[in-house]
Amino acid sequence: MEAARLDPSALLEWYDRHRRRLPWRAENGAAADPYRVWLSEIMLQQTTVKAVGPYYVGFLKRWPSVRKLAAAPLDDVLKVWAGLGYYARARNLHACARAVVEQHRGQFPATEAGLRLLPGIGTYTAAAIAAIAFDRRAVAIDGNVERVIARLFAIDAMLPDAKAEIRVRAETLMPEKRFGDFTQALMDLGATICTPKKPACAICPWMGLCAAQRRGDPETFPRKAPKVEGKLRRGASFVVMRADGSVLLRSRPPHGLLGGMTEVPSTAWTHAFDERRALAEAPLKATWRRVPGVVEHGFTHFPLQQSVYVASVPAKTKAPPGMRWVARVELAGEALPNVMRKVVTHAGIGLRPT
Repeated sequence: MEAARLDPSALLEWYDRHRRRLPWRAENGAAADPYRVWLSEIMLQQTTVKAVGPYYVGFLKRWPSVRKLAAAPLDDVLKVWAGLGYYARARNLHACARAVVEQHRGQFPATEAGLRLLPGIGTYTAAAIAAIAFDRRAVAIDGNVERVIARLFAIDAMLPDAKAEIRVRAETLMPEKRFGDFTQALMDLGATICTPKKPACAICPWMGLCAAQRRGDPETFPRKAPKVEGKLRRGASFVVMRADGSVLLRSRPPHGLLGGMTEVPSTAWTHAFDERRALAEAPLKATWRRVPGVVEHGFTHFPLQQSVYVASVPAKTKAPPGMRWVARVELAGEALPNVMRKVVTHAGIGLRPT
């Protein structure tokens, strides 16, 4: 098999010339900062480099060390994270920072095994941090690396069944040194050349040794089963404006979907939502008006449609138990997830989803 002759040094030479400049990546020859590597890897889970960049810079400016992040209130972390999505990551990020400070004196463990014991760090993230931050021999397989390996060896098994073979094949490519650079080189190859559509095979450092390229169908790898869409859920949100310019908000339960994030009062999101009964769950007695149309949002496992109701109340109206009034001008600083940013925008308040 041609792929058996793949030379890791060819990829490293390509990486030395074409490596991406990323805010969290150490300069060539410089030691990586484990805190920065960890922060970027958590943020990059299921999120693009383009989306993460501004959030990463903002986080680092506000909390330049793991100790400062550990000392921050969770609510502040959620506010800065708002809009980046997958909010369990933010809660785990804070819990992990505290664990590093309390259990490891502010120093990240340097091994995959030690890293996996920390909140929010799974198999891939532990391997990526171990390789990139500590130059340990670790195989970190993200979506880009998965695609590269599946194409190099033309792995016919469908995901997720193919993952075991992809890992075994990736192990065979590891160099004798520069493990961190090799890990990042594989990621860069997948992100810039071995892309999902129209891969630039002609400039790949392993051109001619890739089984999928020789077959002429690289875009068909990795093999994926048809995506199963979740069943639509529906609900209603209630946007209350007080005469003094405040908006009624509440915090979601600390665990579960969007745990700990801020929302306008809303019904449960269910398959059997009955629009005719929505106002029975309104937070206040008021004259409610339904805004035409619906807010649509996609979660990982299901699509959502939200009806939006708006109302105005007097300036002295008290917040119901568990809720609070927040000045409209301060809404942008609240930990509103994207679905709620869409809701208040749909209500005419003017916030745009980030």
